[in-house]
Amino acid sequence: MARFAVELVFGPDREKRLAVRPEHREYITSLAEKGVVLASGPYADDTGALIIYEAADEAAVKEIIAADPYTPANVAEWRIREWNALLGSWVR
Repeated sequence: MARFAVELVFGPDREKRLAVRPEHREYITSLAEKGVVLASGPYADDTGALIIYEAADEAAVKEIIAADPYTPANVAEWRIREWNALLGSWVR
């Protein structure tokens, strides 16, 4: 399995994003319970968020993101980068 750091950059329609956020958080919570999301949370300035996924490959991450309620709502830009974690409790 590979790890991916995915940055969300929130769009200008804050009201629309906040309306979808409960569904997004429920989805991310379900992925965390399955071990697919290792960490997730918004930046302190509320301009975006960072989600760390564990998946087989980038194609799998793109499928996961496609199912996220934020995607059809078009409230964020997704930036995917494979991440090689070297130190920390996630490293096996």
